[in-house]
Amino acid sequence: MQQNAPTNRKARVVVLKTGTTYPDIRARFGDFDEWFLRGLSDELDITVANAEAGELPGNPEDWDGIVVTGSPAMVSDRAEWSENAGRWLVKAVRSEVPVLGVCYGHQLLAHALGGEAGYHPNGRETGTHEVELLPEAASDILFRELPEKFPAQLTHRQSVLRLPEGAVLLGRNQFEPHQAFRIGPCAWGVQFHPEFTDAIMSAYLKVQAPDLTREGLDAEALIAGVKPAPDASSLLSRFSRFVQDRLR
Repeated sequence: MQQNAPTNRKARVVVLKTGTTYPDIRARFGDFDEWFLRGLSDELDITVANAEAGELPGNPEDWDGIVVTGSPAMVSDRAEWSENAGRWLVKAVRSEVPVLGVCYGHQLLAHALGGEAGYHPNGRETGTHEVELLPEAASDILFRELPEKFPAQLTHRQSVLRLPEGAVLLGRNQFEPHQAFRIGPCAWGVQFHPEFTDAIMSAYLKVQAPDLTREGLDAEALIAGVKPAPDASSLLSRFSRFVQDRLR
C-alpha cells in the first residue's frame, strides 16, 4: 500500500497515452494527452508516457496518480504494449495508487484485473448521451457530488463486457451497462470521455459520419444532439483534488 507523508510538493501524476486521435482533429485540438492536461489541475506535476510506444514510467508507486487515455486500438487484440501496460496497472491497483482509466483505459483496467473487454453486441455508441449513477456512487469520493443523471461524451465500439471480481458498478445507461466502476479504494474506470469538449465530440461525429450512416445511425441527429457535459468533465478536477489531498 502506498504511504505518503504530509508534504507541500505537487502531486506527481503520469498520463499513460495509449494512442492518438484522427489527424484532422489533432491539427485542430491537439492530441489525447493535451486534452487531459487541460482538464487536470495545473497544480499537479504531470508527465506523459507513451504506453503505445512501450513506455512504462518506472514503478507505479513512484506516482501519486495515474491517468490512462482512450485509444483507437482494441483491448481484445491484446497487443504486447497493451498487455504490458495492463500488468503495470495491476501493480498500481494493488499498491493503492489512484488510477483513472478512460474509455480504452477503462476497458484495459477491467481486462487486466480479470474482467472482459470486447466488442459491444449492439455496435457503436457515439455522441452526447446520458449516464445514470447507481446508489453505490453516493458514497464514492469521485462521484458522490454529481447529479444522479448527467450528459457525457462517448465514442466506443468495445466495452467492458464483464467487470472484474470485487468491482463496484457506479454508472450505466440504456446502451452501456458498465459506464463507470471502481475497484479497490481508488481505481476507477469510465467509458465516457471527461476530457472531450462538445467541440471535440462534434468533430469526431463529423469524421465518423460516413461509417455511422453505413451502420444505420443518424449522423446528423447525433451531431445536432451534442451539448456540453460539465458534470462528466468535472471528474478530471475531482480526481486531481483527490490525488492532491492524499499528500496533505
